[in-house]
Amino acid sequence: MASGNATSRRPLSRRIQRRFFRLANVLMRRVLALPVRTPLSRRIMLLHLTGRKSGRSYRQPVSYVRDGDTLLTPGGGNWKLNLVEGRPVPVQLAGGRRTLRPEIVREPGEVEVLLEVMTRANPMVGRFVGMRRERDGRFDRAALETAIAHGFVVIRWHLAGPESVG
Repeated sequence: MASGNATSRRPLSRRIQRRFFRLANVLMRRVLALPVRTPLSRRIMLLHLTGRKSGRSYRQPVSYVRDGDTLLTPGGGNWKLNLVEGRPVPVQLAGGRRTLRPEIVREPGEVEVLLEVMTRANPMVGRFVGMRRERDGRFDRAALETAIAHGFVVIRWHLAGPESVG
């Protein structure tokens, strides 16, 4: 019952967005699993995760932005609960298989800086994260801290081996 109440308290736009992505992810998984670079793979990678409770393997499409030798991903969904900081995660990235290590960023100041990096590189990140901005363009600090308190993080992905990020 509690989960139903939590769902009904979400804004309608977020509930619609969640349903849309549930359907769109089916197609994205197929396209992102292809062994070639596609337009979709320029900003979305496919994580190969194992459920922390179920032990079930699954594939999760997530957006990313390059930041030097790392990749940044907004972590607003439940998929991030299956990550263990530093534990290698196989991914399909730009048509190739890679192994990345997640660093989970929760500190509000650093999350704010990384969100700015992501939204400059891909303005759509700002829309999907749905974080309010102040008049000066910065993220609303109270809203950011509330989002973090409710589980929002940024994942900074590092290469696990000698390969370079494609």
